[in-house]
Amino acid sequence: MQAFARILALTAPLFLLVGLGFALTHWGKWPRSIADALTRFAFSVAIPALLFRLMSDFSRLPPVDARLLIAYFGACLLVFVLGRLLAARLFRLDGVAQSVFGLGGIFANNVLLGIPLAKVTLGESSLPVISLVLVFNSLTLWTLVTASVEWARHRSLSWSGYLQAAKAVLANPVVASILIGTAWGIAALPLPAFVDATLKLMGDAAVPLSLIALGMGLGEYGIREGWRISATMTFIKLALQPAVVWLLARALALPSLETQAIVMLASLPVGVNVYLMSRQFDTLGGPVAASLVLSTALAAVTTPLILTLIGATPP
Repeated sequence: MQAFARILALTAPLFLLVGLGFALTHWGKWPRSIADALTRFAFSVAIPALLFRLMSDFSRLPPVDARLLIAYFGACLLVFVLGRLLAARLFRLDGVAQSVFGLGGIFANNVLLGIPLAKVTLGESSLPVISLVLVFNSLTLWTLVTASVEWARHRSLSWSGYLQAAKAVLANPVVASILIGTAWGIAALPLPAFVDATLKLMGDAAVPLSLIALGMGLGEYGIREGWRISATMTFIKLALQPAVVWLLARALALPSLETQAIVMLASLPVGVNVYLMSRQFDTLGGPVAASLVLSTALAAVTTPLILTLIGATPP
């Protein structure tokens, strides 16, 4: 109980910042343009600065067990398939809606929320693990759902969608900063002191800015439409996915840090990208939007609880 209280106390300020952003948009009526600008800065500047600075010291970072990718994305595949089956059996959704529903159970806010939570609960030594997942996350999961939708629509697959997704991922500022920073670190090139200090200042701003930006984005959504679908999606995301990730990590005998990091990522709420996918395919927009708000509110308690259950020890 004491361990849970400690982790809850550490994570509470982070979720309060999300709540602040939500209040500014939902009740304070701050315009959407402010939320968009803040999100763009956090995603394109502050977080990449944090990750580049971290990975530029790659040669000194602790080694990361690559088997964590099997545990994390293997669990994503299993939960996605189960999500599709549940969407078909429980809600009689068509193949496209099943695909978006399945994505909601596996795609989290790994950047805006995952990085700040990892720093606070597991320490900076966990960030290389988070970075490795981030490099493959968007490409793997967007490809999975795109292939699922194309199969549902046409019973065929094409390489064009995969290639477009790959180009988008490589152009992603977060992924690019990880790859460039890693290359810099492998080359063992020191950062000039003034550059390092500037990146540190931007990286320090990444945590509060990303959380407020996330909350402001959530403030645009309601929680009433399709509540049964959104509640089921939320349960899959917050409970089922972390459980499957943990089981696979145990089966692969992953080290404790890698296990805790990927289970923490799996326990995070539904990501905003799922809503973008629902809009792209014109299905489940309301339920997905509701799941964003509902899962984020509940994760303030469920994520610390899961970290406690798997024995995470804050630094």
